[in-house]
Amino acid sequence: MRGASYVSLARAEDALASASPAEGLGGELFSIAKLLDGNGALRRALTDPARPTDSKTGLVQQLFGGKISASALEILTVAVSGRWVSGRDLGDALDQLSVKAEVAYADSRRKLDEVEDELFRLDRVVTAERALADKLGDRRIPVEQRQELLRGLLQGKADATTVRLAERAVDGRGRGFAASMRSYQVAAAARRNASIATVRVATDLTEAERTRLADALGRQYGRQIQLNVIVDPQVVGGVRVDIGDEVIDGTIAARLDDAQRRIAG
Repeated sequence: MRGASYVSLARAEDALASASPAEGLGGELFSIAKLLDGNGALRRALTDPARPTDSKTGLVQQLFGGKISASALEILTVAVSGRWVSGRDLGDALDQLSVKAEVAYADSRRKLDEVEDELFRLDRVVTAERALADKLGDRRIPVEQRQELLRGLLQGKADATTVRLAERAVDGRGRGFAASMRSYQVAAAARRNASIATVRVATDLTEAERTRLADALGRQYGRQIQLNVIVDPQVVGGVRVDIGDEVIDGTIAARLDDAQRRIAG
């Protein structure tokens, strides 16, 4: 998101930050994003730069007043008052805000660490189980059936916020399940002003090793680091760390590859 859309998103984020965390707020914002995806006329009416702001906010009041919570209505009103580079940017913004609302609600219940860990573990389970991943991504299967599959998998094992976000990842708005799940983990980490480091090792790290690695990375990057540790038998000694677009590869395999390249000239 760029330019005017970025500024408009920031204002809507401020409106969300001013709202009291509530269980249903994220779902309301996501439902509106989905509505805009399927209704081009409404999307254009709410993002047309030539249309007066009062007309757009009036349309919001007419369509949604009394049908969604006061907080959702306020956030949507602020959003449509902004300028959007693309009509679809508004839906994307509401999607992002819906995730932030879910994360804020989990945080308000002191469940944020739990939700973040559950999202990571579910992501790993789906990645490892190819048949499950194929079913969740099969658009020939109705969304409701794929969501029901996830609910059965998570029943009694995950927080309600985790379940809602997992269901949303199946819906996806055109994005794959894995990409959606990882973006949710990033949003949860960002709530704590942290960054996610995906750590691949041959054998699991002890708590002391995790603490030392997180502290070292925190000093290097100047912010809190959340470790997501993946035990990968293909890692031949050492540790590989991915933080955003950066890779720190200290595995033996990487050093051997580097040596081979040097020998080859």
